Amino acid sequence: MRAVMKDETQAVVNDNSHNGKFSHLLASQDRDYLLSPTGAQVKVSDLEGKVVGLLFGANWYPPCRVFTQALVAIYEELKSRFAQFEIVYVSSDEDLDAFGSFYGNMPWLAIPFSDLETKKWLTRKYEVEGIPCLILLQPEDGKDEGTVRDGVELIYRYGAEAYPFSNERLEQLRKEDKVKRENQTLLNLLSNQHRDYVLSHTHSGFKQVPVASLVGKTIALYFSAEWCVPCAKFTPKLISVYEKIKQELAEKGEEDFEVVLVSSDRDRASFESYYSSMPWLALPFGDSETKNLVRHFNVQGIPWLVIVGPDGKTITVHGRSLINLYQENAYPFTNAKVEELEKKLEEEAKDLPALVYHEGHRHDLNLVSDGNGGGPFICCVCDEQGSSWAYQCLQCGYEVHPKCVRTVDRHNSVLITN
Repeated sequence: MRAVMKDETQAVVNDNSHNGKFSHLLASQDRDYLLSPTGAQVKVSDLEGKVVGLLFGANWYPPCRVFTQALVAIYEELKSRFAQFEIVYVSSDEDLDAFGSFYGNMPWLAIPFSDLETKKWLTRKYEVEGIPCLILLQPEDGKDEGTVRDGVELIYRYGAEAYPFSNERLEQLRKEDKVKRENQTLLNLLSNQHRDYVLSHTHSGFKQVPVASLVGKTIALYFSAEWCVPCAKFTPKLISVYEKIKQELAEKGEEDFEVVLVSSDRDRASFESYYSSMPWLALPFGDSETKNLVRHFNVQGIPWLVIVGPDGKTITVHGRSLINLYQENAYPFTNAKVEELEKKLEEEAKDLPALVYHEGHRHDLNLVSDGNGGGPFICCVCDEQGSSWAYQCLQCGYEVHPKCVRTVDRHNSVLITN
């Protein structure tokens, strides 16, 4: 999710007397330099001939802090290999102290906080509507035809491999991704030349389980970490659903479902502590395939649940949403199953009131669906994802799962069972 930028009504035209692409973009009539992390002034002209990323962000928005941390690692890797790369921070911080605090964690250049006009002009020129935003510019592209605007997604998906962030390089990466998807199997997803197993729990430690033994099953790849607060809420729910699905399959004499943890934990102790609470399998801590899986499935945040079918092909990358909506009934997560559940919801919705007054909210809530003003949302009661039917406040956007509504009488506030 990205914060929406405030509308800026004042347009600023930078001084055209500067020579070079980046001097025109990043200098002003009163300034021909950028700030460095040490506080030194670096001539804007020093950027000529380089690939330059413009990072629009702010200290006050948590996703900016998360993305910046990821970008620092990519930046340092690229700078060690390619001298012709630089990033310039374009701040939306609220004051100089906030700017200094945030920029203090960055190893790249920045437009001075006081130069509001250049920051406004860049925001308008590149139509920046939300942060974090990373605009990637090619050195010799005078008409901006090679400008790449989805830098945040590219960094999360490809990391340093996307350099030099040209359209040609990105097209090559997309073709490689397409080939991998077409040739995807469980074996090439979860194993490599160094490892052909995943881990399971034993009383004395970990046991190696051959990846080949999972072929033919529906597999959920659970991207998660102990430090992640939303993961702490979703993991117990997933454990409950997992155990119910396994029990139902066992009663039928089937063993067709498994979960594999793909950990983003920062140290082995955290991984082992977190995994010890789970009844399923896991990739080894720090395994090289973790980054490949994150990229392959375009994992943009955790918790993230990918469902792979018995044929080794991806069924859905929205397993978390399906679990939240349908719990164990979502299994086997196929389109046919989801359509069946959606039809059931449609029937149930016919008996729901069109308007309710919800406990703890001051406005009426209207029943909406994907087709009449609804869509994907985060429930304001349980903080989990939802789609299809919801109760929505048309005045302030408050949305609640129908199952989470606590209806009260508007006049005497007496609780009505729901």
